[in-house]
Amino acid sequence: MRRYLYFVTFVAALGGLMFGFETAVINGAIHYVSEAFRLDAFMKGFVVSTALAGCVIGALFIGKPGDIYGRRFMLKIMAFLFLFSMIGTGLAPNIWIFIAARFLGGIAVGGASVLTPMYISEVAPPKLRGRLVATNQLAIVTGILVAFFSDYIIDSVFQGSWRWMFLAGVIPSFVFGILLFFITRSPRWLMKVNREDEARRVIERVNPGVDVDEMILSIKESLAFEAKYKHISIFKKPYFRLVLIGVAIGMFNQFAGINVIMYYSTDIFRDAGFSAESALLQSVLIGLTNLLFTVIAMTFIDRFGRKFLLYIGSVGMTVFLGLFSWAFITDNKSGFILITLLIGYIAFFAFSQGAVIWVILSEMFPTSIRARGAAIGSFSHWIFNFAIALLFPVVSAKIGVGWVFVFFTIATLLSLVFYHFALVETKGKSLEEIEKIMLH
Repeated sequence: MRRYLYFVTFVAALGGLMFGFETAVINGAIHYVSEAFRLDAFMKGFVVSTALAGCVIGALFIGKPGDIYGRRFMLKIMAFLFLFSMIGTGLAPNIWIFIAARFLGGIAVGGASVLTPMYISEVAPPKLRGRLVATNQLAIVTGILVAFFSDYIIDSVFQGSWRWMFLAGVIPSFVFGILLFFITRSPRWLMKVNREDEARRVIERVNPGVDVDEMILSIKESLAFEAKYKHISIFKKPYFRLVLIGVAIGMFNQFAGINVIMYYSTDIFRDAGFSAESALLQSVLIGLTNLLFTVIAMTFIDRFGRKFLLYIGSVGMTVFLGLFSWAFITDNKSGFILITLLIGYIAFFAFSQGAVIWVILSEMFPTSIRARGAAIGSFSHWIFNFAIALLFPVVSAKIGVGWVFVFFTIATLLSLVFYHFALVETKGKSLEEIEKIMLH
């Protein structure tokens, strides 16, 4: 029985759930926060994007502490930051305390985005690794849905009490922090700090019945390989081209406009004339669609391939983004039209980029630079995420929501060309085969 393996995976994946909740809870609250603190368009974008600035820092700098103190210990620190952020935003007496709490929550999100999949991959046996690591993405979209739904329920019950929207996050943060005391350390980290006997006991407990000696040998070989190539420069041939592709993947992911929907959909629906309750309910439907099609994509990704899903997604997103732009520019913003277009867009995004991008970033780089290459792709994702979240309120106020989505439409169409010429299909190929193709 692998009950303990599934338990530690579940606990670690709560970091992904808090990732989703922390980033999405602002969606239903930002209108009320803006009214409470009298924010203009720039400050509104700044408040939303502050958490993303924290994400950049958390993702960039969590690696070293994670190596020194261990994945489990640093996840406990992230759980504390999540808790502190939820309390701080919920009880903030002024906008600057609110912003500081958002920034700390962002650091926790960035750290968890690195540590959670890392921890799961290091405790999971090779045969189950892909499936178990994928639970992190599932947890993230679940966290987004939980945030949207709790925003809707709290607004319905307390009518505009945005503080309770944030304080609701105290419960999952606290549960995450407590449960982390009941999971084991990563065996790979234990080997890295020369605690082999403890690593053996962990492997025996988490993966009963496996060949412990074989797993220990595999970890030793991996660590030796990592040490041998850690001084390779990724900004020289033949790796620099791959780095640029990784940056472009993160850029196009954000230029599809997904996080404008995740952060501002309730505001967009309000601007279109919806009531507060109706606008929040539309966001819940978006979260449900995101979760459903993420699950569907996880079943299709190894059957049809990464590029096929990206092609389908880019075409579908371009169509729905274009129609959404048309609806705003022509003032054809009936409730049925807008929610149908956004649900269609979210379905295609979750089925393609939402599920595929992180898989590609974990596969496309050679073993010798994989960790650093994937980190740069992630950094690109967060930087463009931050920029768009900051600028959307200002730009949309000046030129209109419709024209902002025209930009997203054109960028998504261009991404189709980029995916065709820059990426290779990795379905069914070993990491060694992918490495030969990418460096050819």
